[in-house]
Amino acid sequence: MDLAYIPSPSTGVINLGPVPLRGYAFCIIIGVFVAVWYGNRRWIARGGTAGTVADIAVWAVPFGLVGGRLYHVVTDYQLYFSEGRNWVDAFKIWEGGLGIWGAIALGAVGAWIGCRRRGIPLPAYADAIAPGIALAQAIGRWGNWFNQELYGRPTDLPWALEISEGANREAGLYHPTFLYESLWCVGVALLVVWADRRFTLGHGRAFALYVAAYCAGRGWIEYMRVDDAHHILGLRLNVWTAIVVFLLAVTYIVLSARKRPGREEVVEPSAATAAAGATAPGGSGADEPAADEPAADETAADGPAAEKTATGKTAADAGAKTPQKS
Repeated sequence: MDLAYIPSPSTGVINLGPVPLRGYAFCIIIGVFVAVWYGNRRWIARGGTAGTVADIAVWAVPFGLVGGRLYHVVTDYQLYFSEGRNWVDAFKIWEGGLGIWGAIALGAVGAWIGCRRRGIPLPAYADAIAPGIALAQAIGRWGNWFNQELYGRPTDLPWALEISEGANREAGLYHPTFLYESLWCVGVALLVVWADRRFTLGHGRAFALYVAAYCAGRGWIEYMRVDDAHHILGLRLNVWTAIVVFLLAVTYIVLSARKRPGREEVVEPSAATAAAGATAPGGSGADEPAADEPAADETAADGPAAEKTATGKTAADAGAKTPQKS
């Protein structure tokens, strides 16, 4: 008799009349909001302006969703295009199936477009949003819990996940790999924040650290999963992907640190220009006298220089006969 386990929801959707509210979609949406909110805070702290992260996310998020779905459909094409399957199901994103590799790759393309439109270096933007993306993944993984998918091998551990009978799954208790990955992503976010503060990461190295750390966890978590997947030399395709991407991320960190040490001094040129203009002569900085303050020449005329000397001449007249200090 099993005394403890993690129950799965009886359904992943709640119908409010004709409107279905799907847990998977809610987790994705909440994750995006958290990523944009936290990324905006980090962007402002690095010298950017509020709202820039959201403006670029308008490009990055749709590209990421399309990329994530494309990766899933291409690598698991048998689920949609084999005999007895309906290819229309490939468009039913609410039923689950987003590959993080495709989401990050194509999402980066969308972010690049948004950054170019704003004149912002993509590596600086990526560094700002890296921890937020990890948190978004941590939240998004709970969508798999609602859909009862992406679980691991059978187990009798107290934190085993209860899976009910359904299409392509057998009832039982399994490793909650969705939970393992969610907790790992939270740890990745904390690691990136700490390393960014400790080593002043810049030029895309904070983002590369996030990628490397995520891949390290994804490798062993993927190895525990039992859902159908393509294998190469005995390893699941996603394990190989994690290994390759991990090596690329580490290589980037090493080479980038040699070629571009330190962090960008300016991440948003328009914000830096506005700040410089505010303190320039004629601007609105603190060096400009207030409108109701008398000008320097006027205060000088009313001051000691205008007072008469003991001989009855003004200081200005007396000073006219002596050299002036420059």
